[in-house]
Amino acid sequence: MPGPRAPSRLSPAYRLAWALLLPGVATAQAVDGGTPPEPEAAAPAAPEPEPPRETRTVVTATRLPRPLRDVPATTVVIPRAEMERSPTLTQDALVRTLPSAATFRRTPSLVADPTAQGLNLRGLAPSGVARGLVLLDGLPFNDPYGGWVFWRALPRLGLDRIEVVPTGGSALYGSAALGGVVQLFSRPITGPVLDADVSVGNLRTGFVAARVADRWGRVGASLEVEGLTSDGYRIVSADQRGRIDSDTPSQHVSAQARVEAEATDHLSLSARAGVFREHQNGGTQYTVASVDLAWFAANARLRTDAAGTFELGLFGRTQHFAQDRARITPDRNFEVRSALQDVPANDQGGSLVWTGPEMTLGGTHVLAAGVDVRRSNGRADELLFPSAYTATTLYARTTQGTQVSGGVFVQDLYTVSPALEFAGTLRWDTWRNLDGRQLESFANGTTTVTEFDPRTARQLSPRLAARVRPLEWLTLRASAYRAFRAPTLNELYRPFQVGTVLTAANPDLGAERLWGTEAGVEATGPRGLTGRVTGFWNVLDAPVTNVTLATPLPDGSTRQRQNLGRARVRGVELGADWRLSRQWAALAAYTFVDPVVTRAPGQPDLVGRQLPQDPRHRGSLAVTFDDPSIVSVTAQLRVFGPQYEDDLNTRGMGGAAVVDLFVSRHLFWKVDAFGAVENLFDRQYLAGRAGVDTLAPPFQARVGLRLRDVFSESNARAAPGAPGR
Repeated sequence: MPGPRAPSRLSPAYRLAWALLLPGVATAQAVDGGTPPEPEAAAPAAPEPEPPRETRTVVTATRLPRPLRDVPATTVVIPRAEMERSPTLTQDALVRTLPSAATFRRTPSLVADPTAQGLNLRGLAPSGVARGLVLLDGLPFNDPYGGWVFWRALPRLGLDRIEVVPTGGSALYGSAALGGVVQLFSRPITGPVLDADVSVGNLRTGFVAARVADRWGRVGASLEVEGLTSDGYRIVSADQRGRIDSDTPSQHVSAQARVEAEATDHLSLSARAGVFREHQNGGTQYTVASVDLAWFAANARLRTDAAGTFELGLFGRTQHFAQDRARITPDRNFEVRSALQDVPANDQGGSLVWTGPEMTLGGTHVLAAGVDVRRSNGRADELLFPSAYTATTLYARTTQGTQVSGGVFVQDLYTVSPALEFAGTLRWDTWRNLDGRQLESFANGTTTVTEFDPRTARQLSPRLAARVRPLEWLTLRASAYRAFRAPTLNELYRPFQVGTVLTAANPDLGAERLWGTEAGVEATGPRGLTGRVTGFWNVLDAPVTNVTLATPLPDGSTRQRQNLGRARVRGVELGADWRLSRQWAALAAYTFVDPVVTRAPGQPDLVGRQLPQDPRHRGSLAVTFDDPSIVSVTAQLRVFGPQYEDDLNTRGMGGAAVVDLFVSRHLFWKVDAFGAVENLFDRQYLAGRAGVDTLAPPFQARVGLRLRDVFSESNARAAPGAPGR
């Protein structure tokens, strides 16, 4: 029978005492893996360390589980422990703590609707549309109509980790992965367990979240709910603010349920469903947006000894996005509604991926192949309220369309030796825009119908990557790739307005195409120190950009989405993780990006200009002290340089340095108290200059209680472990 073992979740002092008093027990722990009974009255539980960074398993870069240090592509991980200690409130703010990741504007989803929350990685032509693919357990979570991301629809309590691969990913994932992939992984279902968070803060912010999970033999289930309300803040700059400007209140509720079952020793099944509702006010009576979303996903995984593993995934969603737009006087003392827009949309899709058994031929090969399809359909119903009516005044417009896409890929992960590995991937995609139609209604009762011709396009996306480890402490990585992004239904058919600037859609848009390469080195040193340097060079052909027009269009649009020539995006990333001791850890990262327009037919003034909405310099530093018998503290510094609002580089926005802070203290049983502050020193800086100057978030503070693992046998809190990046 296995001997007793020292408790794995006790304080360092208690562990030491146990080992000194019972040395034989400590030896048994190392030999046979047994576990002694935990004392009934324990001090605050010490965290159980996470796996060392080099042994942590990641999936996204190769679609195969691999130790992080063996992956032949740059991959950054935000583990659950780091999420628990983050001062951020929303998921987009959490992802933006990585200097290589950003959303379109500096405002978080707390005060900005999803159309301004497009994800971009490494400064790759940021816009309201995401140029990075967001996955939830392998299935796409980007909006089917606009490509943006409903960040607040993803409850944090249910997440185990976030993997970020900031490099062209179309060879594995197709369209939308042009700039890379961010994948969120759900926590494994164990149980019984109950977790809960509740907090209140300034700006009349209230937050509550709960997760319950249990397992009955081969079947497990979990349920997560989350609610947030906030009054926001006055987003318009004080020197431009008028009588109509007020706070930016928002509320959301979300819930998702998941069931998984091991049907046999070789077959596992899972299903999940979720709902989300969000309502936001942009700071005036007629700048309002709302979202209603329902989604489902199902997965089946079959493991065989001879033929490998087969995984089938299915997903679908239906949603309704609504937005009011306003016409505002220059002094911002009066406003009237200028448009009311409703955008119902839905999508359905699936994927089938095969991973073969390991084969030996001049080394070892693991083959993977897959096929995926997706259908997206949407409509934009727009009711216009012009300032004056004539017989030819346009007062209503409806545009609609459908996009069907699909792709097939094959990958060979070839390990020549433990020191040398290659990954070769090839993917072929096709997509078709059809059923495009626009109906315009005029004040004199006439209507005009425009039918858009169906358009089909195809793309071949290769990728070749290598990982070399000449020394145990030194890893070299390099890759070259081609990627693409097809225009979304939103870009093809839906006009939009930010501030006083109206931007027109363009049904003639083509796909963006990217050629790129990256190379990097990673070295590990003493006392848990790991450093990384990665250089990258991307050339983006025909990026979809909001171009300022020489002459406004008849509807007043001063900008239009266009495929704009070519842009070069090059830069370097630096990163360091340092585990100074069991209690102290530090993370530092810096990204330099040089995004420049190199060719712009018909727009010569844009050549040499910097791509808008992304700074050249971004950096972060986080220092954590964690001792459960005392306190847990994370201090975080975020720095970003100047950037431009517009394509002509005439509307500049200065840089800023922002400090965030998180503090928690164990109270009793499984309850912690915590406090979090974002923008500790209330640094004021601009977030946008689209006709009116808008501000990034001010000082935000909240305090709350955290309940963890209520029904579980252990008394452990989330572990700090090794640095995650």
